[in-house]
Amino acid sequence: MGSAQQGALSVGWYRWVVCGLLFVATTVNYLDRQVISVLKPVLEKEMGWNQIDYSNIVVCFQLAYAIGLVMMGRFVDRIGVKIGFALAVFFWSIAAIAHGFVAYIPHDWVLTLTKDSVGQSILIFLLYGTGAVTTYVLPMTVVAFAAARFALGISEAGNFPACIKAVSEWFPKKERALATGIFNSGTNIGALLTPVVVPWIAVNWGWSWAFYLTGAIGFLWLVAWLWEFDDDVAGHPKVTKQELDYIRSDPQEPPSGKIPWIKLLGHRQTWAFAIGKFMTDPFWWLYLFWVPDFLNKQHGLDIKNFGPPLVVIYTMTCFGSVGGGWLSSKLIRSGWTVNASRKTAMLVCALCVVPILAATQVSSLWLAVFLIGLAASAHAGWSANIFTLVSDTVPKAAISSVTGFGGMAGAVGGMLIAKIVGYVLERTNNNYFIPFAMAAAAYLLALVIIHLFLPRLEQMKLDVKKAGQS
Repeated sequence: MGSAQQGALSVGWYRWVVCGLLFVATTVNYLDRQVISVLKPVLEKEMGWNQIDYSNIVVCFQLAYAIGLVMMGRFVDRIGVKIGFALAVFFWSIAAIAHGFVAYIPHDWVLTLTKDSVGQSILIFLLYGTGAVTTYVLPMTVVAFAAARFALGISEAGNFPACIKAVSEWFPKKERALATGIFNSGTNIGALLTPVVVPWIAVNWGWSWAFYLTGAIGFLWLVAWLWEFDDDVAGHPKVTKQELDYIRSDPQEPPSGKIPWIKLLGHRQTWAFAIGKFMTDPFWWLYLFWVPDFLNKQHGLDIKNFGPPLVVIYTMTCFGSVGGGWLSSKLIRSGWTVNASRKTAMLVCALCVVPILAATQVSSLWLAVFLIGLAASAHAGWSANIFTLVSDTVPKAAISSVTGFGGMAGAVGGMLIAKIVGYVLERTNNNYFIPFAMAAAAYLLALVIIHLFLPRLEQMKLDVKKAGQS
């Protein structure tokens, strides 16, 4: 361990306990959302779904997640991290458990949509993608799963706005990318645990129990969170004066009061983050929701042998998340500017996504797994740094709001990629080349746009007096 890191630890360590709580919550968040992708082959076979049915279920989650990010980001800024995050975890745990009850719906129940009304005509177009269809029969199991996914998406949206705000309050700038990388690696641990735990539960107890048991974990986390966390860093009994001084070692911001949305939308910092998320988040959703299907269709794997390849992919992603955060923090400690450090780390990550182009062209399972794992780990490193751009450039009073807005943009992009992938696979006999090619180009283009918006990572300047009077 370097002398700088030893010095940082010598002033106190409780902020890393907070980081650990954020890491566990993020792990549970991704465990709950990932269950359906591992069970996809089982659910398709049992319930007769096709790729478009599954894409519609994914889109419902993405739509809710987009709506929820805006709502929850603002909610957390207003109510505080402790209670806001606790409520989010409580409700997403209930929604995760609710998926299991779809097992009790008869598989022959259907919802028939016709063009008798404008509303149904629009819904047919959104679901089926063509005006030629006059009647669409939607299985009720799809409707029920879509409803459960919608509830899950709304509530799970509280995770990242709360985590980013907590990091901004509990860590100085020089440690934020590392702390973000650590808690963000929970996305990969959750995705890694899912193919290990879920198939065993599904084979031994049935697929519904996979939702019941994983959904219940959030309630255990709530106990630790409410006991250990506090929004008031200065008043926390386990934070020493030395650690508090270290946390507050950056120049202090003036109080901002309540900041109206219209002010945030008028700044380049908000749009740079939102556009970056819109362009790159869709491919994280691609890895989460479609890679098990890729392994099934291209390499013949099923629920019993998904485990090892997915464990490799998400183990690589854990290293990518922490490594991406570590790289920019290391460059800052070495004397680089924050601007150069963040963007250099993001460029390295963007370049590491490009080889995914070859994933559909290789016959070796493990080479394909490595290429996907490299791209997924690069996304995690990218994510650690793009999230940190918010705390670098946005006042603390607006961090959750901007994070939520950008996350909403990413979720909208995820909705688009879900529909694109669903239709591409239906029409190309499950060929993933087009989605992977889109991923290969997206990060480099996004970095160029971010740099054009924020060539120097300037701090957002707000009219404090007017913001406080709003």
